[in-house]
Amino acid sequence: MRKILIVDDEEKVRKLVEVTLSIGNFEILHASSGDEGLKMAQEAKPDIILLDVMMPGGLDGFDVCKILKSDPDTQDTYIIMLTAKGQQADKEKGLALGADDYFIKPFSPMELMDKIDKVLA
Repeated sequence: MRKILIVDDEEKVRKLVEVTLSIGNFEILHASSGDEGLKMAQEAKPDIILLDVMMPGGLDGFDVCKILKSDPDTQDTYIIMLTAKGQQADKEKGLALGADDYFIKPFSPMELMDKIDKVLA
């Protein structure tokens, strides 16, 4: 079974994404902070990470992406930034740090599902 890690400080967003993904056969993991998401990604080795940018506390999504993409154990993990930070500069920064795709909130659940299906095909 494929693993997808959702890292977002907003529980409503995590639930929406989980409901969207429930039509697939995925193991869904949740993290509510960058620090928790990083640890979970390193331990669980998910196939895809859906990563918010703005999170309170220590690491933000950009930090987590940079760390994961620079680690040989996690560098091949597919990371989709899923964020309200929709400025072109933010998108360019995320992609430059190694994100594989960038979705802006509010996002289309069906577009997200299509992307995940293509990645895992």
